[in-house]
Amino acid sequence: MAQATISITVNGEAKEVEATTTGVELFADDKNIIAVRLNGELRDLYTPLTDGDTVEAVALDSEDGLGIMRHSATHVMAQAVQELFPDAKLGVGPIIKDGFYYDFQVEQPFTPDDLKNIEKHMQRIIKSAQSFRRRTVTEEEALAEEADQPFKIELIKDKEAHLDPSTATEISGKELSFYDNVDRDGNVVWKDLCRGPHLPNTHFIKAFKIERSAAAYWRGSEKNPTMQRIYGTAWASKEDLKAYQTRLEEAAKRDHRKLGAEMDLFSFPDEIGPGLAVFHPKGAAVINAMEDYSREMHRKYHYSFVQTPHITKGGLYETSGHLHWYKDGMYPPMHLDEEYDEDGNVTKPGFDYYLKPMNCPMHNLIFKSRQRSYRELPLRLFEFGTVYRYEKSGEVHGLTRVRGLTQDDSHIYCTREQMKGELTNLLTFVLKVLKDFGLSDFYLELSTKDPNKYVGSDEIWEEATNTLAEVAKESGLHLVADPGGAAFYGPKISVQARDAIGRTWQVSTIQLDFNLPERFQLEYIAKDGTHQRPVMIHRALFGSIERFFAVLLEHYAGAFPAWLAPVQVLGVPVADEFAPHLEEFVKSLEDEMVRCEIDSSDDRFGKKIRNASKSKAPFILIVGEEDMNNNAVSFRFRDGSQLNGVPVDEARADILAVIKKRVQVNSVDDFNAALAEPAA
Repeated sequence: MAQATISITVNGEAKEVEATTTGVELFADDKNIIAVRLNGELRDLYTPLTDGDTVEAVALDSEDGLGIMRHSATHVMAQAVQELFPDAKLGVGPIIKDGFYYDFQVEQPFTPDDLKNIEKHMQRIIKSAQSFRRRTVTEEEALAEEADQPFKIELIKDKEAHLDPSTATEISGKELSFYDNVDRDGNVVWKDLCRGPHLPNTHFIKAFKIERSAAAYWRGSEKNPTMQRIYGTAWASKEDLKAYQTRLEEAAKRDHRKLGAEMDLFSFPDEIGPGLAVFHPKGAAVINAMEDYSREMHRKYHYSFVQTPHITKGGLYETSGHLHWYKDGMYPPMHLDEEYDEDGNVTKPGFDYYLKPMNCPMHNLIFKSRQRSYRELPLRLFEFGTVYRYEKSGEVHGLTRVRGLTQDDSHIYCTREQMKGELTNLLTFVLKVLKDFGLSDFYLELSTKDPNKYVGSDEIWEEATNTLAEVAKESGLHLVADPGGAAFYGPKISVQARDAIGRTWQVSTIQLDFNLPERFQLEYIAKDGTHQRPVMIHRALFGSIERFFAVLLEHYAGAFPAWLAPVQVLGVPVADEFAPHLEEFVKSLEDEMVRCEIDSSDDRFGKKIRNASKSKAPFILIVGEEDMNNNAVSFRFRDGSQLNGVPVDEARADILAVIKKRVQVNSVDDFNAALAEPAA
């Protein structure tokens, strides 16, 4: 006899329900519940329940709920495309941050009009309230159903073995399943290979927008066919969608590539190649200010500065393991140093030289260059080291994804006993420096071992991971997991910073490494006279100078704090006869290493002020007749507020004080508040 009732736990509360109950019945009174977490796994509301199950409701506006809605929207988009373009072949359709995409193989790229028609067709599908129904199939059945879909057949046959887990949405490791889109009359009107879960029906897609299309390679490889990728976004309400679009508009205004050109900061000349930036004088001024402050702080925290070459024999990266694990991200080798006799025979073999992708192997050689004592530890080596990584040309993006980058790279060698204290002090140091650059909203991410890509014993990895986790938790910052995200040689903590418009950027990284000291046979003489392996800590504070520059440029929308601004003081004389007085004052600031410019153009004063306002300089100094007669200057700030008739000695002292305090100044109130703050 079939069981009449089952005992389950719903949102922490024990319940006795009919054996045929599903999430549909459990949450019938709450239309915001669109799925369940069943025994820890996301599942559809239609999933049958069994005795002893633990059920948690998933709301539409939760992180999980939004992900499910966006993935359901990919199915609606693919259905719309195939109904409008019947010959379209389907790729994959994963969710991404704030949205989704689907890859299609079509004869012609999608046009803007095509995208509008696809969006309208999606709206009709959504209004029809088609339900998403899951069914499992055998591999043979799946192959038969997808006979005209070559990309799906490929996925079925290799079980997504090579897909990035973040985009592996088609197939579960446990079983194959399809989702049927079923209309109100019970007819299957479309289907897709998918592991789910999905919304109860399309009507739960509350607000969506097709954003753009782009070319993409199947499975991300240039060797594979080209697909057309359509991007979209979906939100729990029209208000949320509007807020997202507003954030995008603000982000577009802050795009560092746009600001870089407008402010004459940097460029990417075609003659040099993709992902290789040149910094113009104003951009280099910001870079120099960043580096000068970094050097000052590293000296205070007892780092030793080193310098290493940009190129090395390949054997160094064989020892480190990079040639095995990271070769695809390195530039091809240059074979050099071969010697030949008169007949062209090789008399001395050459070597493969590589542009360095990492600084750590060279720092290991510095440690190893002589015998080390425990009395020298912790030994903190620091370098602004330029490295080269062969990013695919389609993946380089402004300064945030480049081929040539300068890391503020540190490697700390310490004993096992010093390890935790060193990590704690290091995290404190990192957060202080980031705060001085104006970032203050942080959380931490702990990247753990990739079971398919690591060196060293499980015991060492466990010790390293547990130590990093303890340090992260003791910091008081929120900690999130990044399973499998570690480098091959050790786990890491990443500092994630939120910018002025709420976006998250990975900035600093701290990696704990027991493996490279072993591979390089690093040793120190312990107190008892024995030879011991040091522990190695890898740390990049900015990550890379180029990327951190881009983060700051977008965070401040180009309006840097005075200490970082490319032009700190911009002088504007009301008329030519007042220019000598202004020039004399500006010269006194330049003698104090303040970065200054004077508008000596023939433009009228009104236009000069408008141009000055666009310059984003923190201090605009105006000199007219009254200022000149009183040996004074007048301040104009970014918001248009003014401070008039300030005696030159006072003005100079105030400017220098505000620059030294590393605070943001956009108005006269900011200026006065900064002056009132005690010096650090």
